[in-house]
Amino acid sequence: MCLGIPGRVLDIRSEGGLPMATVDFGGVRREACLAYTPKATVGTYVIVHVGFAIAEVDAVEAARTLDVLRAMAGAVEAELGEPLPAADA
Repeated sequence: MCLGIPGRVLDIRSEGGLPMATVDFGGVRREACLAYTPKATVGTYVIVHVGFAIAEVDAVEAARTLDVLRAMAGAVEAELGEPLPAADA
């Protein structure tokens, strides 16, 4: 199963002509390409799939989705390679 995980854009920079960002997934940070979400800015929530931000979402939807994924034992850990911290962390 492949998942698109919501996260918040922390910074944006150009690498090799591509817009890249550090994205925070509730405490886990990963790099993502923003080529498919050119309007994303720092603070924007995006859905990331295999290293690409594929859509923007609002903060409420991102939080709701992360809560559902946390409830799915192991799904997020398998996708990101490490556990998400608890919601209250």
